[in-house]
Amino acid sequence: MRLLFAALGLLCTLGLSSGQAEDKTFDLKFSTWVPPQHPLNPSLIAWGKDIEKDTNGTVKATLFPSEQLGKAFDHYDMVRDGIADFGYINPGYQPGRFPVIAAAELPFLIGNAKGGSAAVDAWYSNYWDKEMKDVHVCMAFVLDPGSFHGRKKIMLPEDLLGVKVRPANATMGAFVSLLGGTNVQASAPEAREILERGVADEITFPWGSIMLFGIDKVVKYHLDMPFFTADFVWAMNKAKYEAMSPSQRAVIDAHCTPAWAETIASPWADFEHAGHAKLEAMPDQVVYKISKEQVDLWRKAAEPLKAKWAAQVKAAGYDPDTVYDGLVAELKKHNALAE
Repeated sequence: MRLLFAALGLLCTLGLSSGQAEDKTFDLKFSTWVPPQHPLNPSLIAWGKDIEKDTNGTVKATLFPSEQLGKAFDHYDMVRDGIADFGYINPGYQPGRFPVIAAAELPFLIGNAKGGSAAVDAWYSNYWDKEMKDVHVCMAFVLDPGSFHGRKKIMLPEDLLGVKVRPANATMGAFVSLLGGTNVQASAPEAREILERGVADEITFPWGSIMLFGIDKVVKYHLDMPFFTADFVWAMNKAKYEAMSPSQRAVIDAHCTPAWAETIASPWADFEHAGHAKLEAMPDQVVYKISKEQVDLWRKAAEPLKAKWAAQVKAAGYDPDTVYDGLVAELKKHNALAE
């Protein structure tokens, strides 16, 4: 239904081209917290250029990376308050605030970022109007599965006992606590510093970003297992969206689809996936595998996370079985369910 509305809106836009001359001009502020060389940024710039083209130049955008407009943890509120017109939001940075989308953080669930992004976007579009009602959500996507990286080999769940870990999101933080580790909260741009200072010993992170953020300079061991992913939302300030003309909003809507979610996520997914081989080729880094029996122990140890997530979703007024089954169905449809 969302795709149908977007298509109809774009057709209406094409029919209103003469009226676009009277549209107000908007220069939107895009905000991300990743460094300029991160592959997400060129994807968002290209997305904005396509919107500029389809609005006859009346909607333009400037990208502000590297937390220029505000901290990574604050991006949802920044979009809500109009500090940014569009913002790159990691819901997992705020434990308990967005329980529905946290399903996509559950370990061993999402097998790849490309189909996974289209699946999560299509699934979460049924819930974001309620769960993220303060903003106008455009799309959701995920990163390529990441793993543990640190100063020692983590082989079994009990190896995390007493270990200080910087988790990727709230779900991984809950897992670390469940296994007796200590969580050290820090955004991705702050990760190297806390590892370098010894505030954290391990980190859950995607592969390519280990080098992008300089984390390979402070860790050595990398667990070769697709362990977790993280979900992200690209959202717009509601007042700015509503201030646009119908034709301009139709163009925005046509660029907020599962297909666009996969397009935005794909270069980033390729970058992270390629990082695995790069780390393997570095003589000072150790990429190691574990046995199937050890993997099974990790899967069993992660089972309580789903029950914890279900309780939070139920408390927020949703049926957890319906929510979870809907996500699994979309993942299967897009060939993105983990094996």
